[in-house]
Amino acid sequence: MNIHEYQAKALLREYGAPVSEGRAVLKAEDAKTAAGQLDGPLWVVKAQIHAGGRGKGKFKEAEAGEKGGVRLAKSVEEAAEEAKKMLGKTLVTHQTGPAGKQVNRIYIEAGSDIERELYLAFLVDRQSSRISIVASTEGGMDIEEVAASTPEKILSFTIDPAVGYMPYHGRRVAFSLGLTGGQVKQCVALLGNLYRAFVEKDMEMLEINPLIVMPDGNLKLLDAKLGFDGNAVYRHPDVANLRDETEEDPKELAASKYDLNYIALDGEIGCMVNGAGLAMATMDIIKLYGAEPANFLDVGGGATKEKVTEAFKIITSDPNVKGILVNIFGGIMRCDVIAEGVVAAVKEVGLQVPLVVRLEGTNVEKGKEIINTSGLNVIAADNLSDGAEKIVKAVKG
Repeated sequence: MNIHEYQAKALLREYGAPVSEGRAVLKAEDAKTAAGQLDGPLWVVKAQIHAGGRGKGKFKEAEAGEKGGVRLAKSVEEAAEEAKKMLGKTLVTHQTGPAGKQVNRIYIEAGSDIERELYLAFLVDRQSSRISIVASTEGGMDIEEVAASTPEKILSFTIDPAVGYMPYHGRRVAFSLGLTGGQVKQCVALLGNLYRAFVEKDMEMLEINPLIVMPDGNLKLLDAKLGFDGNAVYRHPDVANLRDETEEDPKELAASKYDLNYIALDGEIGCMVNGAGLAMATMDIIKLYGAEPANFLDVGGGATKEKVTEAFKIITSDPNVKGILVNIFGGIMRCDVIAEGVVAAVKEVGLQVPLVVRLEGTNVEKGKEIINTSGLNVIAADNLSDGAEKIVKAVKG
């Protein structure tokens, strides 16, 4: 689960992190009042979407201007005008894809003097099962670009959970960033606070880009991006309340309400599978036969008829889907339950595209009987390879 920049800064402020004063704006008519509550002489107007690269992004609408999603203003009136130009418009960045994201929130922030821009992040390192700290002197740039062109400018190390964060971790980062004097002490304290926030709030990612050094020598978080472990959000009602459902794929949002593991992709063949490993294998073999999967969908081992019905509805709601492959290996999941769900869903929403069903395992004969006697135009498959070949052939002719 991700949250907006202004929400991230408010949360980190509670942990003692230095951030600028700012105001969130949801309605254009509130922009001038919000800007007037901040001291000048400079205001920063930022589009709030769940994607990076806002400053370099472009709006689809001409009236929004060509300045990108982060703009500077030298008066309250100018700040309000820039906010009005962006609200309701579609911003396209390298992370949104060509469709872009609609800007429904604006953050107006007091400007800051910048002497240096640095990069800092906390991540979950899957390989070591530890929290990793990543730091670089190349703040303000995409860290992927820095890693590709100048990897020597990136410091990365993990923290032993048995020990936790220690001051020497902060000093190591401070020295790698070229900080001196009182800045080192600030860095040690800041990293300690960020580490505590990361652990206590069950975060998956905490990225500060840039972390700036101001002319007076103090550090400040100029931008902040937080991501949380979706499986742990139930422990943090305050974080759950920050969720912006308008930023999420409607299909993924619907799937989460039925406890379905669904991720939308760009292909043309919808997949319904039980088990994450089998789902990955199904997507791979679809690509092997020359097509692209439209989604990852794991209905899980304990799916009910209702769950399967909703899963089918979600797949068919995608206009890009030109065919559907149901691939079930019944262990805990019974084939007859899947078959009943598919039949119920097709009768409810209709079937406008080819459907291939491969069933194997518990109650497979009963499942096949349900499909065969349903009167549906379903293509039966004997195995995974056969199923993938048939659905690709049906879609591509």
